[in-house]
Amino acid sequence: MIVSVYKSPKKADTYLYIEKRDDFSPVPKALLTTFGQPKFVMMVALQKRDLSMADKKKVIAKIREQGFYLQMPPPEVDLLKEFKQNQS
Repeated sequence: MIVSVYKSPKKADTYLYIEKRDDFSPVPKALLTTFGQPKFVMMVALQKRDLSMADKKKVIAKIREQGFYLQMPPPEVDLLKEFKQNQS
């Protein structure tokens, strides 16, 4: 499966994967509003390439199921909170 990847101009490290370039019809309008005007990054053949921040099997499944995959950044780690918990 070849997918198009778009970066959000509003949300750091947030990417949208769709099957057809510039076809955002499967993506809910509310999501696109929050995401912002998608900026094309690249086309990727998922069978031939590993993804650094997403499981490609999950990406393929979500695209087949709902027409898109939204990659969000990992949650930030609160080092102070972890330190306090380890001190108890």
